[in-house]
Amino acid sequence: MQPAAGAAAIRATVIVVSRHRPAHLLRCLDALTRQSHPEIELVLVADPASVQTRPDLPMKRVSFDIPNISAARNEGLAQAGGDVVLYVDDDAIAEPRWVERLVASFEDDRVVAATGFTRGPDGLNWQVKAERITPSGSSYQIDVARACLLDTENGAPVSTLGTNCAFRRTALLAVGGFDPLFSFHLDESDVNMRMARRFPGALTAVVPEAEVIHGLAPGASRANVGVPHDLTAIGRSTAIFAARHGGQIDWLRRSQRARLLRHMVAGRIDPMAVEPVMATLEAGIAEAPTDPPAPPAWDRPSPPDFRALGNSPSDWIFLSGWHWQARHLRRKAALSVSEGRHVTILLLTPTMLPHRVKLTEGGWWEQLGGVWGASRPDDSPVIFQGRSARISREWRYYAALRR
Repeated sequence: MQPAAGAAAIRATVIVVSRHRPAHLLRCLDALTRQSHPEIELVLVADPASVQTRPDLPMKRVSFDIPNISAARNEGLAQAGGDVVLYVDDDAIAEPRWVERLVASFEDDRVVAATGFTRGPDGLNWQVKAERITPSGSSYQIDVARACLLDTENGAPVSTLGTNCAFRRTALLAVGGFDPLFSFHLDESDVNMRMARRFPGALTAVVPEAEVIHGLAPGASRANVGVPHDLTAIGRSTAIFAARHGGQIDWLRRSQRARLLRHMVAGRIDPMAVEPVMATLEAGIAEAPTDPPAPPAWDRPSPPDFRALGNSPSDWIFLSGWHWQARHLRRKAALSVSEGRHVTILLLTPTMLPHRVKLTEGGWWEQLGGVWGASRPDDSPVIFQGRSARISREWRYYAALRR
């Protein structure tokens, strides 16, 4: 599926919800200023200490410090002047063409939602590709190799991951926006289910090239490296979801126990902590209403006028060299960024070190790894290529992704 000729005219509002993670938020906003789509506005919903982050950017800002992701997303939605609203987490980095590629899907009037592929914290391996969500709140992967439009199948719509999703604004308002009953977890999946009922026959776009890197920053329910220490919100939200949509939750206890045991085996959680954490899951399930009410109809006033972010970098350059040339290459990158260019640096070591990707504080993308190391999820641990061939391989990939 190629971007339609009129896609550039679709106004897009990107909503970022952030709470007490200022360092991650800075990186997230920096990536959003480098989007290729010409009609974009930013809405930041953040705690009072963070809401004025990047005062130089013409953003709509909402001070909000309640630990409820759905309520915060609705605050952003109330400010959205775009035809399409996109959501990304504050610990996520959007590739430069993320907005452009998701928004292009909405040229088809049947599309009410869209999602892309999401990479994990190393910037390379997949965290989530394409999935469907069931009435029980469990998800299963579907095979998607290229951009496509999908209907609901056997009661399971496409799942739009909260850190990489877009909705037609009028459709999202028609279902009442996000339901604050879901303070955390399954909030966007509940929207998917309600949209599927409200708009039978409507389609969700899955766009693999619309990529986001998700950092899994610590939060209220997880510590570093994604280790959960409180499953109350997950238990409560899943029980509400299943009660509303006609599913069962036996799978939840099995999957969460298996998840904790994996962390235990890896040494990230003490064996004595498994049962106390599981007890928080049961507490959350017990808290959930057995007959949850429907979300209220959207009754907010019309949003303020669309506030365009302005021009973003258009030129793209690719720099490469050995890791001991990093200082020289970073100086060139900094100069190019100051001149308004997108920059990607590839730093190689004469090793089999697996690669990692990040967006630096200076505003350029940087990939570090061995000449013979894996850099894609389906790579073998060792890639037998010379330096020139390896540079050419990475250049071709990034030219398609960011150019």
